[in-house]
Amino acid sequence: MADRFLRGLTLSADRPAVRVGPDVVTYQQLHDTALSWAGSLVSNGSPRAVGVLAGKSVTGYAGLLAVLYAGATVVPLHPSFPAALTRRMMKVAGVDTVIADEQGLAVLGEVTDQETHIRVLDTGGVAGSFPTIPVAPHPEFVAPIPVVPSDRAYILFTSGSTGTPKAVPVLHRGFTHYFEQLDRRCDFGPDDVLAQTYDLSFDPAIHDVFAAWGAGATIVVVPPAAYRDLPSFIAEHRITIWHSTPSGIWMAREMGGLEKGALGGLKWSIFGGEALRCQDVEDWLAAAPDSKLENRYGPTELSIGISYHRWAGEESVRRGINGTVPIGRVHAGHDFRLVTEQGQESSMEGELWVTGPQMTGGYLDPADDEGRFVEFDGRRWYRTGDRVRANPDGVLAYIGRMDSQVKVHGSRIELAEVDHVLRECEGVHDAVTVARATDHGTELITFYTGSEVPESKLADGVRAVLPSSAVPGRYIHLETLPLNANRKVDRLALRKRAEALPG
Repeated sequence: MADRFLRGLTLSADRPAVRVGPDVVTYQQLHDTALSWAGSLVSNGSPRAVGVLAGKSVTGYAGLLAVLYAGATVVPLHPSFPAALTRRMMKVAGVDTVIADEQGLAVLGEVTDQETHIRVLDTGGVAGSFPTIPVAPHPEFVAPIPVVPSDRAYILFTSGSTGTPKAVPVLHRGFTHYFEQLDRRCDFGPDDVLAQTYDLSFDPAIHDVFAAWGAGATIVVVPPAAYRDLPSFIAEHRITIWHSTPSGIWMAREMGGLEKGALGGLKWSIFGGEALRCQDVEDWLAAAPDSKLENRYGPTELSIGISYHRWAGEESVRRGINGTVPIGRVHAGHDFRLVTEQGQESSMEGELWVTGPQMTGGYLDPADDEGRFVEFDGRRWYRTGDRVRANPDGVLAYIGRMDSQVKVHGSRIELAEVDHVLRECEGVHDAVTVARATDHGTELITFYTGSEVPESKLADGVRAVLPSSAVPGRYIHLETLPLNANRKVDRLALRKRAEALPG
C-alpha cells in the first residue's frame, strides 16, 4: 500500500496530495511527515496495530500513511462513534498506540478505560494523562519498512447493519489485487482531483485515498455543507472524480444540484455501498454528461470491491432487477458460486459466494467465521449474504439481502421488490419497506420520501403489481430517510421505528 503513495510521489512531488478546507499538503510534505512519524513509532517499540482516531483531517491522512510506512497495521477509528463501540474496537484489534487529531484527542479519555493501556504519538496536540511517543527526526529512516503480501494492512470493522461489527483483517495482497483491477480500467492521472465523501473508517475511503495517491492525483475532502451547492463546490475545486454512496445523488437532487450540465467537469462518477437505482443514474448523468459511471459492489471481507458495472444506458436497465443497476462482473482471478436456500448450486440465482486473492482469511475473532466463511470443494469461500441473479453473459444483478426475504401469511415476499413498485408511484422519491412481528403475524411497514401520498393510493399501486400479501399495512412519510455513519440508509433505525408503532 505504501508503494502506491511512493508512485504518486514520483509523479507529483510538489502537487497537492490532500486538500482539507484551506489546508493543503503536497506529496513531498506528506511523505516527510509520514517518515518522521513512522520513524518515531518504530524507534519506540514497533507497534503492530495503530489506531488512527481522526476525522478527514491532515493528521488523519498523515497517520494512515505513517502507520503503513512503519510496517504496522492501520486501525481507523472515528471520533464521533459511541465511546463504548470505539473502546471495543480498540480492544478487539489490539490497539496499543494511537495517532489522533484534535477531534480524536478530545474524546480519547472517553473511549478508554482502566483496562486500556495506550500510548499517543505526540503530533502537537494535548494527549492529557496518556503516555506519549515524541516525534523527532530519524535520518536513518528513509523509506517504508518492507512488508509481504500476507501482512495485514488494515483492520476494518463491518458496519454492523446485520449485528455486532466484526473485525476484518485486510491483507496487502487483497488491496494490491483490487488496485491492479482498478488501474487496468480507470485512467486516473496527476491532473485529476478526487472527491473524498467517505469517512476514513469506512473501507470505500481506502479506495479514494490510494486510487488518488497511486495516480499522483489530489484528494479533496467534501464537507456536508457542500451538498447545498454541489455544482459550485465541484467547479471551485476542479473535481474530476466523484465517489459516494447513492444517497449522495438524492442529497444533491434535493438541493437542486442536478440541473442539466451542472456537473460538467466530472470525468468519472463512482457509486457503491448500497443498491444504485437506474433513475438516480439518469438524473446524475444529466448533470454530468461527460462522466463515465461505475457501480461497484463488495463487502469489507472482499477488500473494498469485488465487482463492477460500467453504465451502458438501456443495456444496463435491461440487465438490472427492480430498477437497480447491475453489480457487474466479479474481478479476474476470483471464482463465484450462486447457492440456493436449499444449498444447491444454481446457474441463475442464489446467494453469492466468492473466493480468491481479495478474500480475507477470516475475522479477527474466529468465532465470528461461522456461517460466513465455509469450506467447499477444497477451498475457503466467503458467503456474502446477498441474493443475486446472473445474466447469460455473466453480469450479476443484485436482488437484495438474503435476510430481506420475509414470509407474510405463508407467502414469500422480497422487500426490495415492494420498494421498487412504490418508487414507481407518483410523488414517491424513495421507499424502504421493513417487516415487524405483530400478534396477527408479520406486517410490512413502508417509509417513503417525496410528496405525501394517500395511503390508499400507495396500497393500490402495490396491489396492481404484487400479490395482496405484499401490500404494506402502513405508509409513513419522511422528509428524508435516516443515514448511518457510512451514509447508507439506516435500516436498523427504520426497523426500530416500525417496532415502536402502536398497534
